[in-house]
This record gives sequence, structure tokens and C-alpha cells, in this order.
Amino acid sequence: MDRKPVLGVIGGSGMYELEGLGSIEHRTVGTPFGAPSSPVVLGDLNGKTIAFLARHGIGHTIPPAEVNYRANLYALKDLGVERVLSISACGSLREDYAPGDVVVPDQLFDRTADRAASFFGDGLVVHVSVAEPFCADLSAALGEGVSVAGGRLHRGGAFVTINGPRFSTRAESNTYRAWGMSIIGMTTSPEAFLAREAEMCYAVMAHVTDYDVWHISEEPVTVEKVVRTLDANTRLAQQTIAALAEALPAERTCACGSALHDALITSRQHISPEARRRLALLVERYLA
Repeated sequence: MDRKPVLGVIGGSGMYELEGLGSIEHRTVGTPFGAPSSPVVLGDLNGKTIAFLARHGIGHTIPPAEVNYRANLYALKDLGVERVLSISACGSLREDYAPGDVVVPDQLFDRTADRAASFFGDGLVVHVSVAEPFCADLSAALGEGVSVAGGRLHRGGAFVTINGPRFSTRAESNTYRAWGMSIIGMTTSPEAFLAREAEMCYAVMAHVTDYDVWHISEEPVTVEKVVRTLDANTRLAQQTIAALAEALPAERTCACGSALHDALITSRQHISPEARRRLALLVERYLA
């Protein structure tokens, strides 16, 4: 069955399935980078095909540092996904970004370590531009979807990604605030960078679950607090996805779809057959 999704959704903590889908089909996608976190669920939502993948696996068995981000993004790319929506929990580093709010960030700061952060290497070198790490077009449409669904929305802000799985110390949290960070989470890096390398649009619907640990008048963040807020926002996420999928134009006009055009630096004659085979899905059109 040929079903090209209009949107790929990566569900984070608290969101392991997408309710309301019809004509559901489970796809197990093999990739050169191993197995994705879960099978990809293809389903119809108001006449639009959506691809859904559970970032942490079914039942949340994979911690942030062990997520196979490359396999997840490659699997969505292989299924024809051009736009990716990340659903993520985050802590707020600002007084005005309150628990229960939704943030659509426009910047990203990577504080992770030892994560496979690129599809490339081993015979093919690429330097992709990520000055603007999120797709502005998709982020704008996402913001409209959140508003239509009735969410309390904040447009913009810098999202710092830490390694996890532990939460921050108060000194770390205050340092990120001093640096001008707005929200904090554990999975947006390297996911956003891989999406850019795969020439997919990428935006984040960040659900504020807590004030991290800097806010001395609030209790420190706990798993129970995170899950409670996420449960309350599940319906909002579902309604936002429906509104977003309905509003997306058929064709993209942003630059995400040609992100690799000037990014390949390895001389064509020095690209090994193995590297070319492994990365054909991503680069073959530039090597033909």
C-alpha cells in the first residue's frame, strides 16, 4: 500500500500512541543505523495520512541517551515523510513560561555528549547549516495549530538539550537561565540536526511540565509531576496534530528540502561504494 504521510509525529514522554487514527498499519522499517525505537504507525486522521513513532519505545523503555535518533529519522524519511513534528516534555527556565503552556522554540543549544549526531562520516563528509535549527514555516503552522486547539502558546525561545536521564542541579539550571535559555529537555538534540541532514522540516511542540529546579517557590521537578501535566495535555496534542495536518500545504516552499545542496564536501570520486549505498536515500540525487 502506497501511503505518503503528510506529517511524521515523534511522540515523547507520555505520548506512546496517537488516538483517533483510522486504517492503521504498522510498519517495521529496517535502516542502515539499526532498529527504530518502535514500529512506525501509519494511520488516517481526517483524511490525512500520519506517521507516528514512539521515541522512547512502547511503554517508555529507552532513556534519552539511548534513543536511536538516526534510525528513527531515517525510518520516517524512508516512508516519504517530509515534515516532522516532535512532541516533547520540557522544563521552563522562564517565569512567564508556566507549566501547562506550550512552547514552539526557534533556537537550540546542544549540551549532550556521546550521541550519534550525524548520518554522515565513514567515507562521506557533510557540513549542514543549522543556524536556524527549526523550520520556520512548520513552526509557524504548528503555532497556529496550537492556538486553534486552545493551547496557551509561546512562540520562540532557546531550547537547551541536556544528556539526562537525571534532572538538572540547581546550579546548572541557574546557569542555563543566565545564558538566556528558555526551556530545557533531553531529546531535541540531535533529533533536529538529523532532520535537517535528512532534508525534512522539523518543529517542536514543547509541553512545559515544570519550572525545572531553579524556581525556589516551586517543588523540584519529579517524574510524577511531569506525567501529570503531560496527561492533561494529551488531548491538546491530538487536536493540534489534526489542525496542523489539515492546514499544511501540499508543497514545501522552505529551504529544508535542499539542505544538502551545498553541504557535501567529499570529492565525488572518493566516496566509497559502501558509503554511497548506505546513504543513498539521503544523497543519491546529488551524486547522480
